[in-house]
Amino acid sequence: MVASVQAGSGNGGRRRRRSARPMAEINVTPMVDVMLVLLIIFMVTAPLLTVGVPIELPKSEAQQLEGDKEPLTITVDPDGKIFLQDTEMQLDEIVPKLTAISKNGYEERIFVRGDRRVNYGVVMRVMGTISVAGFRRIALVSDLEEKPQ
Repeated sequence: MVASVQAGSGNGGRRRRRSARPMAEINVTPMVDVMLVLLIIFMVTAPLLTVGVPIELPKSEAQQLEGDKEPLTITVDPDGKIFLQDTEMQLDEIVPKLTAISKNGYEERIFVRGDRRVNYGVVMRVMGTISVAGFRRIALVSDLEEKPQ
């Protein structure tokens, strides 16, 4: 008599399939795609997030200062109007506002932007008012001068 042997009958008829294991690799392609799109969006929108008062800055050969956060900016436009960030205000209102919003107290960096057509005395009056109030880190802002090639 010949007995037939079934395949896999040695373990009681139960078989495990090894080909259906969960995949242990992470597909990073979609994440890279999303990151590249975000990078492009930030590169396009970052220049638009600068101070919103349009002025024509004087040219200078000085190197750009590096900063890790947005500084407090005071702008004097061609008409002599004074702005703290984007808000127009009078000269006597600047010091109380600066004191209220400065996180580092009198060590807060303050940038003064003056249009190249504005009277130099107006810019100096603004800087003097800020300095007399106790702020010591005051800087003038200019554009880089283009050198002929």
